[in-house]
Amino acid sequence: MRLLITSTLDSNEPFGTFTRPFYLGKYLTQHFEVCQLGLNCSAIDYAPSVSVGSKNLRSYIQAIQTCMEDFEPDIIYAQQNLAGIASLISLVLKRQKKCSLVFDFHSVPAFEHWTLLPHVSNRAKQLAQFLKAYIAQGSLILANKSIIVAGESTTELITQWYRTKPHKIYCVGNGVTDDLLKIPNSSTRFVDPYHKLRPAKIVLVIAPKVFGFPSNDLSVSMTLQVARHLEAHSKNIHFVVIGRDGEGLDRTLPSNITFTGFLPKRSDFLAHLVHADVGLLPFSKEAVAGGARNKALDYLACQKLVVSTPEGLRGLEEFRDRQHLLVSGYSVEEVANTLIDACTNLENYQPLVEAAYKLTREKYSWSAMAEKVAGILNKETNY
Repeated sequence: MRLLITSTLDSNEPFGTFTRPFYLGKYLTQHFEVCQLGLNCSAIDYAPSVSVGSKNLRSYIQAIQTCMEDFEPDIIYAQQNLAGIASLISLVLKRQKKCSLVFDFHSVPAFEHWTLLPHVSNRAKQLAQFLKAYIAQGSLILANKSIIVAGESTTELITQWYRTKPHKIYCVGNGVTDDLLKIPNSSTRFVDPYHKLRPAKIVLVIAPKVFGFPSNDLSVSMTLQVARHLEAHSKNIHFVVIGRDGEGLDRTLPSNITFTGFLPKRSDFLAHLVHADVGLLPFSKEAVAGGARNKALDYLACQKLVVSTPEGLRGLEEFRDRQHLLVSGYSVEEVANTLIDACTNLENYQPLVEAAYKLTREKYSWSAMAEKVAGILNKETNY
């Protein structure tokens, strides 16, 4: 069968909304003839693709209608609100009854916009975004189509915010890439990018600049606070933030933190992961860390000890404190104390690392997630 995946995949920003459609699409080619439609699909090398080039709803509708004529999909798998609305409208305009439509919600944007409202400078704009997202996703939920969500927490939020639970809703989490799962215990494949910072233990934070949601900005803010709190321990603990530079920050940076900027080469990104000692997820309650589960899985797949606030693990509740990783409180002091404990007792925490890696390898590969999605799509087809 032919599967058209519509999303806001952007090859210029290979984090966030890029990850889920890209990797699910890659492994779904084993089950379907796939075509990807997104904002910028230049990174798609495993299937035909169409780049819309704009987040304009009309442009998306036109592009999807053209794909429907040229590709003739049996199923449209639409991820997030924009692609979902455009796909639904396109099906109505084309009067396609044989083509199935399945939605995928990575998050509940209205909840995220509302939670972040007190922390943005332009509250009127944020409120408008909230209303727009609430109405858009509500329209999709009420369309009576099958829905796939990236975590049980998304199902719970849909029920809370829309006072309904869709009849056909399935939970398929995020996965981790094979190249991370196959990295051997030996790190000799990669040159240590932190050699000038040794013998300090490296605490890694992945925080790419994602426009629209300041969650990663809030995580960087907490990282800076924790680094300042631990500046006296700079010989033993050093923070490294990848995905952005240190420009635009209001205060002088503490001596125990380094910003690498964006790492365009996959090999460089892997080297920074492999040689880190601790993976940190410093998300406050307000950060609404929907994408943090991707970062957590990257750390766990590379067999790194993870330190996280409770919000940093939303959607990964199967990983438990003191069984697979270390969960701190939300205060700067609590995060700092947990990091001191982690960096001082790395060897003692290796059983946690091994248990987390085993669970990640067995249940959280993208290929395993694609198998689940394929089963749902086959079940929901109109044929």
